[in-house]
Amino acid sequence: MRALEKDRSGIVLTSLSKSFGVVQAVRAIDVNIAAGEIVALLGPNGAGKTTTIDMVLGLTRPDKGTVTLFGQSPSDAVKAGLVGGMLQTGSPPQYLNVRELITMVASLYPHALDVDEVLRLTGTTEIAKRSTVKLSGGQTQRVRFAIALVADPDLLVLDEPTASIDVEGRRDFWNVMRSVAAEGKTVIFATHYLEEADSYADRIILMARGRIVADGPPTEIKAKVGGRVIRATLVDVPVAELSQLPGVSNAERRGEGVTLSCGDSEASDKVLRELLARYPGARDLEVRGVGLEEAFLELTADDQDQADALRAGTDFNRGQELQ
Repeated sequence: MRALEKDRSGIVLTSLSKSFGVVQAVRAIDVNIAAGEIVALLGPNGAGKTTTIDMVLGLTRPDKGTVTLFGQSPSDAVKAGLVGGMLQTGSPPQYLNVRELITMVASLYPHALDVDEVLRLTGTTEIAKRSTVKLSGGQTQRVRFAIALVADPDLLVLDEPTASIDVEGRRDFWNVMRSVAAEGKTVIFATHYLEEADSYADRIILMARGRIVADGPPTEIKAKVGGRVIRATLVDVPVAELSQLPGVSNAERRGEGVTLSCGDSEASDKVLRELLARYPGARDLEVRGVGLEEAFLELTADDQDQADALRAGTDFNRGQELQ
């Protein structure tokens, strides 16, 4: 019987902390992720995302606090084949083709998936006979995904999984992830593509300066900021004039289009009425709530000097920029 069937406690991070010299990369965070959740880990560079992922995978030991995966330590969960990881760094071993590499990895796990099925799911069938040293950036990402998936893990931890992958490839990737999640797998992914987090995550954990600043469904994260955005086609009206409309906090122009930021729905209604009254030529009107990008920027904007210091920090043990 697999460990996930015995213990569905999921992923539990308790008072997790990690520093590199004077840089506090992760600061006493507490997280509980239920089995079967798809969670996006977001934050600016230096927020502590990659350090957190490294601790979840057992690649980095915390200074304080604990990590348990389905009731086990990270090392025990990895040994049991419960965890698949897809990291930003590292290159596939040389002198192997893609099929040989995936077959070798599959041999290390007790309940690996069929190699041909993994090649099909990850879009790597056509490059199965290609040497790992002759792969493009996007192809390498697909192979990394195949390596993570072939173990048939209960937890997939993905760090920037669609980096270097084109638009069509990203769509295919998330189609596969939806099918994987439908089987009850737990997925944690870090990404800079906010639209991916908005579209595919059940829950977003937003980090800044090593702390969690927001945690909840995408709709809840966006609601924390509030506000409305009005877009319209309106020519020959200066932005400075539009910014003076009562209730407008910011006005921008892009070609013939204008974007007006305002407060809550009541404020946006007033702005909209005033806009139409003063400028009857306005057309193609669109009113929407604040997007994840706006929420991300506002919720991570506090203490920017400290964020910049973290972003410039260096992990002297690994020689890499902290993330």
